[in-house]
Amino acid sequence: QVQLQESGPGLVKPSQTLSLTCAVSGGSITTNGYYWSWIRQPPGKGREWIGYIAYSGNTYYNPSLKSRTSISRDTSKNQFTLQLNSVTPEDTAVYYCARVFGPSATTDRTRGSWGQGIQVTVSS
Repeated sequence: QVQLQESGPGLVKPSQTLSLTCAVSGGSITTNGYYWSWIRQPPGKGREWIGYIAYSGNTYYNPSLKSRTSISRDTSKNQFTLQLNSVTPEDTAVYYCARVFGPSATTDRTRGSWGQGIQVTVSS
């Protein structure tokens, strides 16, 4: 069974770049048909889909975050990475990585496989 684990700093200063990694075990990130997403949930708010990287390496981003977002992968380590530039306190959230079959901007935790999430706080 596939497992996903987020890692990265829990505290980022405003204007800096947030960088998180999702390590995947039990399945390859290049397996046909699977899409690897980042999703976040700010305190007291609903989840927001950030973007995904496909099994092919193609990426697609939430238009509202596209200008600040980059998702990449390291197939040799079977992991993928989120970079969010120029962060503000509004980027404070629990960040999740997930695997879904087929292209999807889902924020439904009952769909696919999800990591446990990592709290990231943006503060000086």
